[in-house]
Amino acid sequence: MNDALDPIPVIGGIGPLAADYDLMLCDVWGVLHNGRDVFAPAVGATRAFRETGGTVMLISNSPRPRPRLIEQLDGLGVARSAYDAVVTSGDVTRAELTARPGVEVFHLGPERDKGIFEGLDLAFAPVGEADIVVCSGLFDDTSETPEDYRDCLARLKKLSLPMICANPDIQVERGDTLVYCAGALAQAYERLGGEVVYAGKPHRPIYDLAFAEAGALRGAQVAGERVFAVGDGLDTDMAGAAAIGVDAFYVASGLHGGGRGSLDEGKVARLFEGRVARPLAALSELRW
Repeated sequence: MNDALDPIPVIGGIGPLAADYDLMLCDVWGVLHNGRDVFAPAVGATRAFRETGGTVMLISNSPRPRPRLIEQLDGLGVARSAYDAVVTSGDVTRAELTARPGVEVFHLGPERDKGIFEGLDLAFAPVGEADIVVCSGLFDDTSETPEDYRDCLARLKKLSLPMICANPDIQVERGDTLVYCAGALAQAYERLGGEVVYAGKPHRPIYDLAFAEAGALRGAQVAGERVFAVGDGLDTDMAGAAAIGVDAFYVASGLHGGGRGSLDEGKVARLFEGRVARPLAALSELRW
């Protein structure tokens, strides 16, 4: 890992470093696509890593379980030859709910996320009758902000309802705009004193699932020094990689006030100033 005093280099692609690794943990939203457009160089990079014998695990904070996320990737044009398997915070959420058979759930989130509950032993309930809250996002992330949920979250806290956050991201890019995610509501709930279980990055359960899947695919567990993570989130991808002790490569996006395709060491230094979780290198976009 980088020494905190060393400058973080900006590199043109990961190809020259690929021989040092067997497993790529690749973020999806912000790295492979922005919710509307696929990033062809990034897809080419993950495919090229596979062609060298590496394994690509897509690791996403999407609340969608993996079959639904794969459908979305298909629709955007992300070729299945560009990755080996997918793990999502939706998968971790399902595991959390499976451990609570018969639980009554208040779903805080849009209807499009209902797939997270398919086939599980649970029932939906209004706030006053629920055992737990599953937050997958805002009801309408095109117009709402966390401030619109002040009263709702206060009521949940008054009832002492625990929350499972099915997407720890605070914001993501959708096209050329930023939209709020479930993590923003979970963060606000914690500030009120609410109990939150986070299903995705930077927390350990999603990485444990990714390592288990990768080990099964490769026939053996991959040593940590042979693993690297790629992502555009400082508090998710970079922090998660640091927490599990693997190298990380930062990919620029609009998430932290920068822009795709424009990056220099000065910008990177300012972005990571004072941060413990630092990448090995940074890229303006994921390229081979």
